[in-house]
Amino acid sequence: MIKFIAAALWIVAVTLGAVFYSFQAAANLPASEEQKPLLGGLDYVKTDVISVPLLKGERVHGYFLTRLVYTVEPKEVAKMSVPMDSLLVDQVYSYLYGNPQIDFTDYEKLDLDGFRNGIRDSINARVGSKLIHEVMIEQIDFLTPDDVRDNAVRQRESAAAAAATEAAKPAEATPAKAH
Repeated sequence: MIKFIAAALWIVAVTLGAVFYSFQAAANLPASEEQKPLLGGLDYVKTDVISVPLLKGERVHGYFLTRLVYTVEPKEVAKMSVPMDSLLVDQVYSYLYGNPQIDFTDYEKLDLDGFRNGIRDSINARVGSKLIHEVMIEQIDFLTPDDVRDNAVRQRESAAAAAATEAAKPAEATPAKAH
């Protein structure tokens, strides 16, 4: 019985010593370092898919589809009188139509860093302050009119096949009601 009491006292003493030591060690920690710029303080604004038809001459050459994420200062966004999404979509359209040298059909020559920086700089110039810190591309696609047409045909064919499969299923027999 004495061994049991001695073991219990030993466990209590070790536990109290560990708790005391952890509090002492936590009190001696150095002050936390300054936050890194992209780890805190900025909001991330994610756009819906932006679809921009690209025109060459008088015909549609294709459709540029993108989904972007912007890092912005929350204080600057609160000052804005125009909705952020509207401003971002308008600037993407303006930037793409204002820079016809951007060719989305040739992926090897596409300068994504130039595109991101151009969008950021054009928005900041329009607003007159450093609103956008970084532009990140979540999705980027270019569809030709043939791609769009083929996709529409495939959707119609799959819908027709699904309807034919549904019509071919035999009607399930319903059980007769008991009187």
